[in-house]
Amino acid sequence: MFTTRPTLQGTFGMVSSTHWLASQSAMAVLEDGGNAFDAAVAAGFVLHVVEPHLNGPGGEVPIILAPAGGEVRVLCGQGPAPAGATVEHYRSLGLDLVPGTGPLAAAVPGAFDAWMTLLRDHGTKSLADVLRFAIGYAEDGHAPVERVGQTVETVRALFETEWPSSADIYLKDGKSPQPGELLRNRPLAATWRRLVAEAEESADDRVGQIEAARKIWSEGFIAEAIVRQAGRPTMDTSGEHHTGTLTAADLAEWTAGYEEPATYDWNGWTLCKAGGWSQGPALLQQLALLPAELPAYGSADYVHLLIEGCKLAMADREAWYGDAEEVPLHALLSDEYNKERRALIGEAASHELRPGSPGGRTPALSAQALAVAAGEPGFGHPDVPVAGAGEPTVAKDGATRGDTCHVDIVDRWGNMVAATPSGGWLQSNPVVPELGFPLGTRLQMAWLDDGLPNSLTPGRRPRTTLSPSLALRDGVPVMAFGTPGGDQQDQWQTHFFLAVALRPSVRGGVDLQGAIDAPNWHNDSFPGSFYPRAMLPGSVTVEAGLDESVVGELRERGHRVTVGDAWSEGRLCAVARDPRTGVLSAAANPRGMQGYAVGR
Repeated sequence: MFTTRPTLQGTFGMVSSTHWLASQSAMAVLEDGGNAFDAAVAAGFVLHVVEPHLNGPGGEVPIILAPAGGEVRVLCGQGPAPAGATVEHYRSLGLDLVPGTGPLAAAVPGAFDAWMTLLRDHGTKSLADVLRFAIGYAEDGHAPVERVGQTVETVRALFETEWPSSADIYLKDGKSPQPGELLRNRPLAATWRRLVAEAEESADDRVGQIEAARKIWSEGFIAEAIVRQAGRPTMDTSGEHHTGTLTAADLAEWTAGYEEPATYDWNGWTLCKAGGWSQGPALLQQLALLPAELPAYGSADYVHLLIEGCKLAMADREAWYGDAEEVPLHALLSDEYNKERRALIGEAASHELRPGSPGGRTPALSAQALAVAAGEPGFGHPDVPVAGAGEPTVAKDGATRGDTCHVDIVDRWGNMVAATPSGGWLQSNPVVPELGFPLGTRLQMAWLDDGLPNSLTPGRRPRTTLSPSLALRDGVPVMAFGTPGGDQQDQWQTHFFLAVALRPSVRGGVDLQGAIDAPNWHNDSFPGSFYPRAMLPGSVTVEAGLDESVVGELRERGHRVTVGDAWSEGRLCAVARDPRTGVLSAAANPRGMQGYAVGR
């Protein structure tokens, strides 16, 4: 079977990420004796530098980890809404939605503390060891991918007129970052150098220095600069200047924490995801909706089945997922519930939003979601097209969807980790001038309606699209995977997983690269997670390469099919380990021209 690249195989260590510099930095840590968790932290901080349009230190990261011989855990790097982020406050400002940019959309930044917690509890390297790669690329420069400059050009007027601290880095001498030229972020390098120096002054041991770094972030010079920035009136997608709600107390009181994963067993596999505060269980629901006998892989029947199952899962995501209310995952994944839901999948495409009633509960949707689903005029955003390969689609006011990174690592000892860093994008908020990075905007995913699972609630996490995955066979971790792509993440990952599970491998083991390269698709038949929360009923976007007869039959069934460019759907990464042989595998997505797997 032809693939764009081979599935890498070896026994020492494997890394896959959305940028080659992050992958190689992680591999360098493995070569230096570090484990998968050390390597993941190094890669995460490099991704902040080389994909600033896709993630940053002011953003968030959910992590799924499987220590060799230990239990699978989710490390939550999604910060909550600040104490002052109430529905009443936002409504008092005349807002119906949380803005897509600016400090009003900023949750407590979660990525830094999550990476530090992972390093402290499961790593072996020092703070300086893992940060040296990011410091080097920020200080000495790196050749940026094309999309960095393209994103900056989209928001050039905003930077020049409203966000001068961002222009100082990303419009140097009035010029946006160019491929083949060096892009430097010296304020960020200085931030990390000062952090390391202060941490090393505070403690002599590895753990002590990591703990000192966490306190510097939450209470020291970094926290002080973040709070100052949140208090600066900033132009956002509402067209007005607003200050944020983040305070010193919000930063000091929150820490990343561990949770048990949400799981579902399917044909000998166990899929592990973050809980209902993320969209992760939507992948589990899509598997639960599958019949015992599947149509032929890649057929029109197969694609139709997955599209319709996804619509039902995403409707449930809208009605039931969030951190403000208990999510009834047990009922949502039960055989009885999914038998009822499966019966809703007919021969024709559904254009409705159809949440279910798990355990007899009554679904609740926001007024905005109901209006979007009903197709009322005035909802949607012509400047934000349907997202493709996980790269940002950015409006001139910075409104963004689908901006994320991913990294997967497995080491020679069998440690495995999947992480999906995102938020804190260069187009989301002005750069904090003292620090070199912007705040995040994850609060845009919470509703300004009371009484919903995803209502904006102080101290509660906004529902996130970030959704790393880890799979077990017969109770043993065998595969870590994930992708950027906002609302598409658990669509593309479902298709990838089934391609791995259903198709034979050429080389033995799992065919990661073949599953990544297979033609992909997504639908937008549910309210989007990003401002302005649009919905396109019946829509399906497929990439050129999907069989034309399949496309034709989907249209006959009532799907509104758009054929996108070749290699336009998904940016998947994956690593695997065969517990019988110890052989490690890795693959990365050719779409986007920057993801790479490395290993030996």
